[in-house]
Amino acid sequence: MMGAKGTILTYGTFDLFHVGHLRLLRRLSELGERLIVGCSTDEFNARKGKVTAITYVQRVEILEACRYVDLVIPESDWAQKREDVRRFDVDLFAMGDDWAGKFDDLRDLCDVLYLPRTEQISTTELKASIQAMHPRAVGA
Repeated sequence: MMGAKGTILTYGTFDLFHVGHLRLLRRLSELGERLIVGCSTDEFNARKGKVTAITYVQRVEILEACRYVDLVIPESDWAQKREDVRRFDVDLFAMGDDWAGKFDDLRDLCDVLYLPRTEQISTTELKASIQAMHPRAVGA
């Protein structure tokens, strides 16, 4: 199915939206006709022990403004991915390669692809850099 036009699905927190996020969304949009992005809710991030600088509502607004994104859905649980693949008739599930192998169980429903991350940029690195420059700007 790879190379076939269709629906692409990815997930992420998309905090401190940066060029790595943009490049990922652009690459994914080039693989199909429709790109759906699951954005982790603040509540889900809290359960994962993750703190965001940007609220869920604002992260969704940023994603919806991106020309590469056709639809943004809430990600509120790890287990929802199988149902989302079915509900949205997904042809390709894609994530950054830091998740390689973690979602291979979806291969019975759709193709799964792990894309290389943009080098020298990550939200974690951005937060660390901001913290180093402005120790009170970003929580530890």
